[in-house]
Amino acid sequence: MRRLALMMLLLGLCLTTAQSQEQHRSWQDVYNELTTADDAESTLWEENHDLLEQLAAHPLNLNKATREDLEQLPFLTEQQVMDLQEYLSRYGPMRSLGELRMVRSMDYRQLQLLPFFVYVSHEQEAPRDTLPSLQSIARYAQHELSAYAQIPFYERKGDHNGYLGYRYKHWLRYEMSYHDRLRIGLIGAQDAGEPFLANRNTWGYDYYSYYLQISKIGRLKTLVLGKYRLSTGMGLVLNNSFSLGKLFMLQSLGRSMRSLRPHTSRSEADYFQGAAATIALSKRLDLTTYVSYRPIDATLDKGSATASTLLTSGYHRTPTEMQKKYNTHMTDAGASVLYRNGALKMGITAVYTHLDRSLEPNRKTLYRRYYAHGTNFFNLSADYALTLPRLSLAGETAINADGALATVNVASYQPSSRIGLVAAQRFFSYRYHALRGNSFCEGGHVQNESSLYVGATWQPAKYVHLQAYTDWAYFPWARYQASASSYANDHLLGISYQRQQVTITARYRLHLRQRDDENDHLEWRTEHRARLQADYNPTENLTLRTQADASRTVQQDASQGIMLSEHVSYKSQRFSMWLSAAWFKTDDYDSRLYLFEHALPRTFSVPAFYGEGIRLSATAQLRLNSHLQAGMRFGLTRYFDRETIGSGLQQIDGTTKSDLELSLRWKLRD
Repeated sequence: MRRLALMMLLLGLCLTTAQSQEQHRSWQDVYNELTTADDAESTLWEENHDLLEQLAAHPLNLNKATREDLEQLPFLTEQQVMDLQEYLSRYGPMRSLGELRMVRSMDYRQLQLLPFFVYVSHEQEAPRDTLPSLQSIARYAQHELSAYAQIPFYERKGDHNGYLGYRYKHWLRYEMSYHDRLRIGLIGAQDAGEPFLANRNTWGYDYYSYYLQISKIGRLKTLVLGKYRLSTGMGLVLNNSFSLGKLFMLQSLGRSMRSLRPHTSRSEADYFQGAAATIALSKRLDLTTYVSYRPIDATLDKGSATASTLLTSGYHRTPTEMQKKYNTHMTDAGASVLYRNGALKMGITAVYTHLDRSLEPNRKTLYRRYYAHGTNFFNLSADYALTLPRLSLAGETAINADGALATVNVASYQPSSRIGLVAAQRFFSYRYHALRGNSFCEGGHVQNESSLYVGATWQPAKYVHLQAYTDWAYFPWARYQASASSYANDHLLGISYQRQQVTITARYRLHLRQRDDENDHLEWRTEHRARLQADYNPTENLTLRTQADASRTVQQDASQGIMLSEHVSYKSQRFSMWLSAAWFKTDDYDSRLYLFEHALPRTFSVPAFYGEGIRLSATAQLRLNSHLQAGMRFGLTRYFDRETIGSGLQQIDGTTKSDLELSLRWKLRD
């Protein structure tokens, strides 16, 4: 196995010396290059991936897209949105996506990403301002039905005694859409170990999501009934839709985001359930309002009168986990007003949340002293965005019911399509908390942080692209694993060379954080991560990638790791295949490494590895006819340094973990 993996790596390195034609990659490949290990551990990782997959499945017609439509693409800057609209207004409809190069602010990454999410067409769209007739919907609506199952070739300790259900994971998804005017969806999902049609899951699946979305009907811009997600401003008070990482932020240059969309993923964390709508009060004034009531999981204190922790994992495999299912209820209501006048946007957002049990974390622990607690929570914010030629300013300032302050302010400057500069200032009081907030930060929460971020992208030559950022953070109050005020520094430098069919990228990241030692004294924890990657396209349909990842973490003792991987993908009109092989060796969990793997539709795979072993995976998709597509994925991980894998009920008695995934997707009226 080791020899096979090393031979594949050497083959890939040799192939990168050849030359051919333009390479063809997927949006997942580009997205992977814009993420870091911190992003892979983010609670919104699944939502980020799901949003981009939804946008790719329903691309925008650039010749018909409104400003609000373009703003749903999270990687575009405010300047690029305005320049796109100005170009279309001045020169008329685009004839091909090649004209994107004529838009002055478009840079390297956007030109890579946009073709996956937009197209150009002169076709007539459905008439707006009125609800489409049932006859039109029945005749022209698109239907999609997807099914997925994961079959493990191993048994965990909990499968014999502990888990309430069987060891198979599966889900079912149906969606009907009519242009960009109407969407109806239903999702049922089951994790391995959860009971199906048993215990408290008498309705079958452990989790369901359902939604109805109506858009662009007169003054009604968007209406969503069922489960949905919302974001406003910079996310200080309201954001469960999309989270920008530090590297991804360089592409959007810190643009504020406002979105209302259905909850289309299988994640059981942080969604709303009820109704939400965005209404145009006038040409320049929009109102978004929402109300939500939903059950949530919580860890209850003795006597069950209060909750110590709100849970977001969504697992209900054991009797203990099942007892926590939906034992608390959350009510949300709020409104956001947005004013637009050319290059200026200003908004006000008010958010109210009520829990039917008092949230009482253990605040005797120093770092939890100012955690959110109680039954009622209120946040108010004001946000702004000003887009001038080459210069953009954006920000949001918020307070909670205690009067604590949080603010984010971003300035970006783009003197040409080859250079982009961004600076972001953040201040979150240690007394500030927002249950529905999720913003760009170092500490993981919109609380207890004062920071400055500076980043740049530069294309010094036609084939070379550079990106870099530096982030300095100060935490005035104690935090997890730091018993006093502490500091963190994060620095990244990346370079990419692309010419014809060859792309070579290199990236180095240095992350320093102060942590407690065994005597509760602060010391620096230093983390180095590096990646070297080479892509080669010998033909239009074939892509080869060789990648090397390395990590080193130092705090008293040193921990280091390396991973070598080879990836092969082949795409034709009816058949696609992705193969990958990796060898990894790390000292322990601190030097773990992440591997991006192509997954089946509506799924993602970014596993973390530590110890020593190999990872093999193969994914294949076959288009059986114009309506039916089948997929299969096999993954195998073999460890050389242990006799068991995992711990507790997840423990596998053996050195190999392998599973098979199957998917089937049926589409009507492409």
